[in-house]
Amino acid sequence: MNPDLKIYLAPFQGITTHPYREVYTKYFGGVDKLFTPFFTGNQKPNSIAKRAFEFNYPYQNKVEVVPQILSKDAVEIIRFTQFCNTKGFKEINWNLGCPYSRVANKKRGSGLLPYPDLVNKILEKVMPEIDIDFSIKCRLGYFAEDEILDLIKIFNSFNISELTIHARIGKQLYAGNVRIEALKRALSKSNIDVVYNGDVFSVSDLKGFRNNLRTTNRFMIGRGLLVDPFLPMKMKNGKVPELSEQKEIAYKFITDLYIAYRKKMNDRPQATGVLKELWGFMAYSFNNHQKLFNSIKKTKSFDEYEEAVASVFQDFDWVGSEAGLFRKHLQE
Repeated sequence: MNPDLKIYLAPFQGITTHPYREVYTKYFGGVDKLFTPFFTGNQKPNSIAKRAFEFNYPYQNKVEVVPQILSKDAVEIIRFTQFCNTKGFKEINWNLGCPYSRVANKKRGSGLLPYPDLVNKILEKVMPEIDIDFSIKCRLGYFAEDEILDLIKIFNSFNISELTIHARIGKQLYAGNVRIEALKRALSKSNIDVVYNGDVFSVSDLKGFRNNLRTTNRFMIGRGLLVDPFLPMKMKNGKVPELSEQKEIAYKFITDLYIAYRKKMNDRPQATGVLKELWGFMAYSFNNHQKLFNSIKKTKSFDEYEEAVASVFQDFDWVGSEAGLFRKHLQE
C-alpha cells in the first residue's frame, strides 16, 4: 500500500474529455484527481455558458475534476475561475506547459515561461480575485531548463495550491529524456507542493522517480495511463486482476467508451476518430501492437470498427504496461 501516494490523470487534448473520465472512473480506481483538457477562447462573458454542460460535473464517480485553462489574459482567467467556483469546482489549473508551437508562439502554454515578468503581472491580477484553489502545470522552461528558477521565485510569492512540472522544456515536445537534475534544482527552491509529470509508464518507473526525487509523492500520469488504464491501481496497492480478467475489463471499458462517444457526437463518424487516437496508446498493452492498431486504424464505419475491436479482444493477448512495449517504441 502507498497511502501517501497521489495519482492524477493528466489532461490530454481530444481524449480525456468528459466521456473518457466518466467511463474510466467507472471501471478503474487509483486516481485522486482528473484534470480536463484545457479550455480556451473564454474572453467573452457568454462564451463559457455556451459550453456549460462540460462544467456540470465537479466530481465524476466521486473523483475530483479540475478544469484547466490556457490563457495569458488575466480577465479571462478570473472569469473562468469564478464561473468554475459557481459550478462547485474546488480547484482550477493554469496551463503553462503546452509545448506546441501554435500555442507557444502566442505566448501561451509553455511559451509564457521565458517571460517571468508577464507571468507575475497576470498572477498579481488574478490571485486577489479568486476564492478556490489555483494550481499551475508547467515545464522547466520553453527554451532552457533554468527558466523555471525565476518562475519558482514568483510562484512562491503567491498562494499557489500545487505546482505540476513536466521535466522537459517546451522545445523538446515529448522527445529526448526527462531532465531530472534540473527538476531537482527547481524542487529545492519551491515552497509549493510539487507534482511530478513525465515518462511514468510503469510501476518500476514510478519507483525509480520516487527514489530519485524523494520530496514528492504526487504524480500526474498521461500517456502511461492511456496505455494501461490499470496503472494507477498497480501503483497504489499492486492489487489488480489477472491478465485475462484485465482483458475482459478493458473490453467492457472500451465498449462503454465507444457508446458514450457515439452518444456525445450524435452518431457522427468522427466518434471513432477519438477512439482511434486512444487506441494509438492502448495498443501497447497488447502483443503484436502494430498489427492490432493497423486493424483498427483502417476502419471506416461503425460496423467495421466494432468488428475490428471484437477481433482484437479475441485474437490478441493483453500484456499490460509491465511488458514495457510503449517505452521500447519511444526508444526505437
